[in-house]
Amino acid sequence: MNVIKTIGWTLLFLLTACVTDGDEPLTGQELVVGDRIPDFEVVMNDGRRVSDEDLLGNVSLIAFFHTACKDCQQELPMLQRFYEAYPQYPLICISREEGADSVSAYWTKEGFTMPYSAQDDRTVYQLFARQVVPRIYVVDAEGVIRYIYTDNPLVSFEELEKVVFSASGT
Repeated sequence: MNVIKTIGWTLLFLLTACVTDGDEPLTGQELVVGDRIPDFEVVMNDGRRVSDEDLLGNVSLIAFFHTACKDCQQELPMLQRFYEAYPQYPLICISREEGADSVSAYWTKEGFTMPYSAQDDRTVYQLFARQVVPRIYVVDAEGVIRYIYTDNPLVSFEELEKVVFSASGT
């Protein structure tokens, strides 16, 4: 009976996790705390181009998401709250393999105003990670990753606030 229970819980986890969302092979590296963010450039929903070089000089946040992911649906409102409370810290939200129409509709439905970059594929995402969203990187002014948060556990507003202040020396 315990084996059946274990299999049931494992299946439940796999069906609800936002790990791979597709059959794409797992490629790329898994960045860790202490790594410099990779060279990248994205176009934001307002038409601005943002690159890794644009983030230098400020503590910033890079968040990868997919709007169908339940954990992302929990984290995105917290990121919106952070964006409103601390506009001095750049926040770059990047979709993982989700196009502009879908992301725009979700942002409108939720009333989000934070900027995002919709990506139809995983090209940018795979510069940072192999799997799992949400994924939030807190990056220092030199472009070095100081903290990484995924879905286990989800980061709270208070924790994010604490680590950003720590990374900025305030």
